[in-house]
Amino acid sequence: MDNEQLAARLREAVAQHRQGDLAQALAGYDSILATAPDYFDALHLKGVIAAQQKRHDEAVALMRRALSIKPDHAGAHGNLGGLLLRLGRAEEALACFDALIALQPELAAAQGARANTLHMLGRLDQAVSAYDRALALNADDTEGWYNRGNALQALGHAREALASHDRAVALRPDHVNAIYGQGNALQMLGRHEEALARYDQAIALRSDHAEAWSSRGNALRRLGRLEDALASHDRSLALKPDNADAQYNRGTVLRALGRPDEALASHDRALALKPDHPRAHGSRANALRDLGRFEEALASYQSALALMPDHADTWSDRGTALQGLLRLDEALASYERAIALDARHVDAHWNRATALLLSGDLARGWREFEWRWRTMTKGRPGSWLGEAKLRGRSIVLRSEQGLGDTVQFARYAPLVMAEGARVILSVQAPLRRLMASLDPEIEVVAAGEAVAELDCPLMSLPLALGTTLDSIPAPPRYLAAEPDLVEAWRARLPTGKRRIGLVWSGNPNHRNDRNRSLSLATLAPLFEIDAHWIALQKDVPARDVATLDRLSLIRVADQLGDFADTAALIEALDLVIAVDTSVAHLAGALGKAVWILLPFSPDWRWLTAREDSPWYPSARLLRQTTPGDWAGVVDRVVEALG
Repeated sequence: MDNEQLAARLREAVAQHRQGDLAQALAGYDSILATAPDYFDALHLKGVIAAQQKRHDEAVALMRRALSIKPDHAGAHGNLGGLLLRLGRAEEALACFDALIALQPELAAAQGARANTLHMLGRLDQAVSAYDRALALNADDTEGWYNRGNALQALGHAREALASHDRAVALRPDHVNAIYGQGNALQMLGRHEEALARYDQAIALRSDHAEAWSSRGNALRRLGRLEDALASHDRSLALKPDNADAQYNRGTVLRALGRPDEALASHDRALALKPDHPRAHGSRANALRDLGRFEEALASYQSALALMPDHADTWSDRGTALQGLLRLDEALASYERAIALDARHVDAHWNRATALLLSGDLARGWREFEWRWRTMTKGRPGSWLGEAKLRGRSIVLRSEQGLGDTVQFARYAPLVMAEGARVILSVQAPLRRLMASLDPEIEVVAAGEAVAELDCPLMSLPLALGTTLDSIPAPPRYLAAEPDLVEAWRARLPTGKRRIGLVWSGNPNHRNDRNRSLSLATLAPLFEIDAHWIALQKDVPARDVATLDRLSLIRVADQLGDFADTAALIEALDLVIAVDTSVAHLAGALGKAVWILLPFSPDWRWLTAREDSPWYPSARLLRQTTPGDWAGVVDRVVEALG
């Protein structure tokens, strides 16, 4: 064929190609190449057909050969770049788009394609600059604004990302993914209600948007609507069962619901789908830690850190697992690594405080303990931490956390009064009547009622007064029950045997309750001892109701109004046996003999490896010798009771 015939054959093949008749078009291109092997258009368009038919290697080879003949053909550079990008060969694609832009710098589509390629390569700052150039050439490019928003969000620039998604939605109000992007940016900004509304809008437009359902679940979790969040993640997984992120997100909700076994299973499914999912490794470790499986948790933390070695959260969480094994030096090193990565990491500082206090390093521990204010939604630091002289001034000492904390730290109120201050003690309502026994010159009020020149939270008083392990104020007793109430209880309770009060579980909503509480059935050997057993706790967990009904345990919860009533009952007993709850503190503050049953890694105030307490002279500490071994503790109690 001569040139004219070749051109005519090309026109015919191109028409067939445009009509979708790929077989005839390919035959036409081949007939041209049989005569003219270096015919650019036939090589290029045959490469396009190969790409359409997913013969990718052949397509790349044909397009490269065509470009070797005509290197200044913009369309061929664009087609080859697009193919390489779809194949994940982003560096090669970038070279094609750079060549295209060199030929046609004002082509907005080329600038946009280059931006998408840089985005794929993770070169996000460069991608944003490239999107800006593309949008300067075509400000109405909806996809450009949407993609730019995603790049900005990946950089952590949530406000700019939101503005970019807003532009995309303004151009196309039904752009589902841009609306979804708005939700993601709003969630990064902490505007969870607004984010939820955007996810709902995206789902209204496309009910099978699995990612929107999962992100909606994240927003609901942050709003505290955990059951709704779980349902949203379940809907996402029904639509897309192989979504590792949704499985991971579901696991975080299950853990927040206090269902660590199910959380672990969800994280395992996430990792089966994506073994290199770093956050799933970390969250799996948290679930294992919640279950008391500390060694397994450490292995999972190491897997997470191998993938993200500079992730402060994981270093901090790892420290808590080490602390659960009482490997305190290693735990402190892990917390300090987290703080080195993020000097204002609140949880790492708080965890470091508990480890220091648990190890007996109170001086450093109290200073770190002030970080607690950044973990709390209520309360505030005090205006006095020991700096100013108190003589002649008034000060409010504020309760701040649990009832047991108030009982423990109320001992400091007389010491503050001894500094010459007028002391007002602000406590939770159930403690007000009891706290009047501290000192007649201390005014006791309900929380929120008092105003004074200065104020100090009760749990900051050890820092303010410089308490060390050797200087803990520990009088034999510093609270007292009302004598008339005590006598009434003595008359009411049966006689002839030892009267022993019992507390086996605490508030189920306490973050450490799984670790500190035990089932009533575990205590069954105690009830073979001939004694009058009195239940001192008001609430009975559902798991224990049937067991309690079978036991001859005296129940008096309906006769206890506040802590003054409980104090009087305790005074009428011979012994209190309790897990780490407010009743244990109350018995110690009253000077009553109290045996406190402790998990292997206890709360910081009980220290380690000792049977006595520097806080309560009348207390005896019975500790697990291995994590989770309550049976061994109960055996020692039985032996001690004789």
